[in-house]
Amino acid sequence: MTFEEIKNKLKNCTVGIAGAGGLGSNCAVALARVGIGTLIISDFDIVTESNLNRQYFFKDQLGQKKVLALKRNIERINPEVNIITHDIRLSENNIVDIYKNCDVVVEAFDLAEMKKMLIETFLSALPEMPLVLGLGMAGWGKNNDIKFRKSENLYICGDEESEIAEENPPLAPRVGMVANMQANTVLEILLNK
Repeated sequence: MTFEEIKNKLKNCTVGIAGAGGLGSNCAVALARVGIGTLIISDFDIVTESNLNRQYFFKDQLGQKKVLALKRNIERINPEVNIITHDIRLSENNIVDIYKNCDVVVEAFDLAEMKKMLIETFLSALPEMPLVLGLGMAGWGKNNDIKFRKSENLYICGDEESEIAEENPPLAPRVGMVANMQANTVLEILLNK
């Protein structure tokens, strides 16, 4: 398939991104670069100095809402992408309404309880929706530990072990690897339909 054929197929696809931090911002940019038609991005947070080590934001965006800053960054890369943003804290009460019309949803949360809530909500309310998870990307090195696994409509990217902690922070190289693996998984799902 040529790049033009890929773009023609992807321009009619909608991908949800739940979280606009390290995984979400980098995955969204990768998808925009290959010509995804619509991105639905949700996050409630603002860009802080500590985000700049791994998230697709710039120093002059400090203090801005992540969803709005990311939308502007993506528009500079590919203005043809339709970007729908939700400046909201996701919960089991709003996830279904926000993402029900997506072809695929990418989970991009830092907190384990948010990941759990998203997975449980999708499995009960949208069981047919492909959900691409990022699980285990903290620290550095250990390239060969990052892997892919599928379990029904759950697609898991990461080492599934390395928890984020003060002594094991999320850093750009491994976060970027997992975010791009998530984007590649989205492409595999959409292009193989």
